[in-house]
Amino acid sequence: MAWDAVVIGGGQAGLTAARELTRRGLSSTLLEKEATTSGSWRGYYDSLTLFTPAHLNSLGGEPFPGSPHRYPSGIEVAEYLEAYAESLSAEVRTGFTVDRVSRQREHYLIHGSDGETVVSRAVISATGGFTNPYRPHIAALDRFTGEVIHAADYRSPERFRDKSVVVVGAGDSAVQIAVELREHTKVILVSRHPIHYATSTPIPPNSRFWSWLARAGRLPIGRWFGHTPIPVVDTQGYKQMIDGCAPERREMPFGARECVLLWADGREDRVDTVILATGYRPSLGHLSSLEQFDSQGFPLHRSGLSRRHRGLAYVGLEYQRTMLSGTLHGANQDAAYVARRIARTLE
Repeated sequence: MAWDAVVIGGGQAGLTAARELTRRGLSSTLLEKEATTSGSWRGYYDSLTLFTPAHLNSLGGEPFPGSPHRYPSGIEVAEYLEAYAESLSAEVRTGFTVDRVSRQREHYLIHGSDGETVVSRAVISATGGFTNPYRPHIAALDRFTGEVIHAADYRSPERFRDKSVVVVGAGDSAVQIAVELREHTKVILVSRHPIHYATSTPIPPNSRFWSWLARAGRLPIGRWFGHTPIPVVDTQGYKQMIDGCAPERREMPFGARECVLLWADGREDRVDTVILATGYRPSLGHLSSLEQFDSQGFPLHRSGLSRRHRGLAYVGLEYQRTMLSGTLHGANQDAAYVARRIARTLE
C-alpha cells in the first residue's frame, strides 16, 4: 500500500501536519520513534514554562485546556499533545524509528530500523531538533576540566546545589535556567553578545502584546530573519533580575586552567559545571541521502517545501515561514500551508 503522505515525527509539528493532510482528503500515517506523541516536551527541564500564553498554543480543532491567559508548563504541553493524537483520523504509529528516506520514481521509501519499509507519494519531516543539541566550539573551554553538559541534559537545580555553575547562552532557556539556579548555587550567565529582550518589562499573559504578536506571526516573512536568535520574552521579570546581577551576566571567558575559568578583567572563578543552553539544530539525518543542508544544518527549502524534491516538505523549522514557525502557534499555520501545497502536487 502506498500512502498519499507520511509524516515523520509525532510532536506538535507532526500532529498538526497529519490533521491538515486528513482534512484535505489525503491518506496519511504518522511515524514517531518514541512510545508517546508528546514530542520533546517531556525531555526538557522540569520547570520549563512557555513564553506564550495558552490561547496561542492551541493546535487546529482542539483548544488548549484551562485558562487561556496563563503560561503553560512543558508537562502540560506534553499531556495536551498526547490527547491531541487521540483525536486524529490519521494513523499514528509510535515506536517506529526512521533510519532513512529514499526515492524510487514517483514514490518515497521510508526505511524503518526494524527493516520495514513504508511507501508514500509525499513526505513531511517534522522531527524537530531535541535529539540534535548544538554544542558550539568555545575556545575557552578547551582546557577546562570541569563538567560540560547541554541544557538538553539539565532537569532541575537540585544536583547543582552548593556548586559553581556557568550557563552559556542568551535565549529563553539560558535565562530561565540561570534564574532558577541562582536560588541554589552560585551561577554566572555568559554570552557572546548582550541579551536582547522582546520588551523592557515583564509581559502578562493577558497583554495586548499577544494579539499584536499573533497578527504579526501570520506574516510569511520567515526568510527575512534567517537563523537570527529569537529575543527573550520576559514573562517573569528576568530582565530586572539579570540587570541586578541576580544572576550576574558576563562576556565569554577567554581561557581556563583546569576547573578555573579566566575572564578578560583579570577575575578567576572555580567552576564545577558549564551548561550549554545554546539551542538545537534540525534532526534530519534520515534525509541525508536526499537533501542538501546549509552550514547550520537547515535544509534548502522555500516556505517548508524542498527545493530539490517534489512532495518533500517540512513543518516545525525555525523561521520556516514566519517568526513564530518554531512554536505551536506557528507550526499550526505552517502545517496548513504545507498540506495545501502537497495536496496540489499530488492532484
